[in-house]
Formats: sequence, structure tokens, C-alpha cells
Amino acid sequence: TDDFTYYYENFPSNNLELAIWMESERMLHPVIDQIGVNTQNEVVKEEKRMRYDNSPYGKWNEEVKFNLFKVHPYKQTTIGKIEHLDSATLDEFLAFHKKYYVPNNAVLTVAGDIDILQTKKWIKDYFGEIPRGKEIKRKFPKEPNINETIKAEAFDTNIQIPAIFLAYRTPKKNSREARVLDMISTYLSDGKSSKLYKKLVDEKKISLEVSAFNISNEDYSTYVIISLPMGETKLATLIEEISEEVDKIQDELISEKDFKKLQNQFESSFISSNSTIERIANSLAEYYTFFGDTDLINKELDIYKSITREEIKSVAQLYLKPNQRLELHYLPESQREK
Repeated sequence: TDDFTYYYENFPSNNLELAIWMESERMLHPVIDQIGVNTQNEVVKEEKRMRYDNSPYGKWNEEVKFNLFKVHPYKQTTIGKIEHLDSATLDEFLAFHKKYYVPNNAVLTVAGDIDILQTKKWIKDYFGEIPRGKEIKRKFPKEPNINETIKAEAFDTNIQIPAIFLAYRTPKKNSREARVLDMISTYLSDGKSSKLYKKLVDEKKISLEVSAFNISNEDYSTYVIISLPMGETKLATLIEEISEEVDKIQDELISEKDFKKLQNQFESSFISSNSTIERIANSLAEYYTFFGDTDLINKELDIYKSITREEIKSVAQLYLKPNQRLELHYLPESQREK
């Protein structure tokens, strides 16, 4: 992802030692050579072609990031560009591994039916000899505030139906505001009874699809609302209708009934997202890496439950203003002016 690389395995508990040894070998004795680089280069390029370049609406995130960020590395996609992949040298791969794939830049999580003392011994035995790397300093530039609506166009040869993307630069993932924005996106578009779906798709029948979500990252998050028009509906009409619903959140408190529904949805979602050993391990790793607190797995739901209707209103007022957003018209290539 933009912020981390995550290696994981699911093993039977009686093979835990093997899993720990394998991961220690990945860090201690990796084989990084030109043959491997060439092989993986083609794999990644094919993934890029399949998931992004040749997929309908596949480049929307690239276009949103490019227009929403000016100086931060978030302005680029994780997978990069073909020319980046082709120009990378073996020395660059080796230097990257030496700098970042070190114990002081890694988090190891083990979850499951395990003997804790034995697990700790295996970790010490297999990881203890791996040398610590140099300290890594991360100091990325701060983005200037957005004070005027950014209007942009992008063209896609793989689509026939245009789309509108409204994107806002929002606070980092370990902020309370990011959680509030998660709740706002659920309120707007999660399920057929959500405000935007019910209005645009169900009642007015002017949209084929509408979705709102908050992409949470370590330094900044990105709040995105997407809609595809039905029939001859103009993108400007969708913008107007979406803005009207966002304005309502800013102008008045959501109803007690909707608020209770939101809390129930988040409780259900949180329980579901931590219902397997793999997901629990993932949560623990992310809570430690980005929040410095693995115990958040026991407190996160209470934080969401403590969010008030007044906070939802104030956060919407602060971060979802029309003059602070990107309006990206994502259009079929056939609509490009000659």
C-alpha cells in the first residue's frame, strides 16, 4: 500500500516454527538478483495492465492522487509507471532492501493457537541474529491547503459511461476525524437505505452507482465520492445532488434513528473485520505500526461509539467544503476534444 508492505502466511499451528523460520529467512538471506528482478518486473507490469491500464475506471485513483496532492509522495500510485519499472536497476533494489527490510522497520505479529513462551523463543532464535539497520528518517513535505475547487478531466479508453469523482484531502488515519469521516461515508452510501443511494439510484434514478469512502493513510487521508450517471443525466446534476446531501450533514444533525443505525453498522463491521485469526493479526500489526497501541483492538469500537452527532456535523463542515475538493470528470476517450 502507500504506507506499508505486508507479508503474511496462514499455517497450521503445529507448523508455526516453519513459518517463523521462513519469514526470518526472507529478511536475513533474500536472493535478489537480476533474474529475479526481471521476472518480477514483468509480473508487476502485467498486474498494472490488468488492474489499472486495461480495466474500466482503472486509473481513477491515479488521477485523483495526481490532482489532489502536489508535493507529498501520495501524489503517485504505489505500483508506479511502466517507465519506472523498466528504468530501475538491480543496485536500487538491493539498496531499497538494505534500507527498509530491517528489524527496526518491521513489525512481526503471530496470532492463533500458540504457546506464547515457545513462540517467543522461536522468534528470538530465528530473528535474533538479524542485524539492526540504520535509523530511517521520514520527513515528507506538507501539502498546502486547498482553498479553491480543483477541476480536472481524465479520459479512459475502456469506458463508455462517464463518472464524477469528488475528492477531499482529509486528516491522517490515526486522527479522530478520520473515524468520523468513516461514519459519514457509511451514512451516505453504505447499503440501499443510505442517503445517496436511496436518493440518486432508487428514487430519482439518475445514477447507476454511487459510493462514498475514506481512504485512510498515515500522513493524509482521501475522502472520495463516486457516481455514474443514468442515461442522459449530466455530471453537473450529480454534483448538485451529492452536494445537497453533504450540505445537509453540515447544516443539521443527523436523526437519532440514523445515528443509532450507524452505531449498529459499525459494531457489526468491526466484529466482522476481526472475526478470523488472519484479520486479528492484521489489525494488531496496523494498530502497532500507525497508532503505537495494539490494545486499540479492544478500544476501537468504543471510540466509534463515543462519536457524537455534533462531531459528525462539525467534521463535515470542516473538511467537506466544496472549495476544498477535487471535481474530477472521468470521461470516455471518445469525449476528448480533437
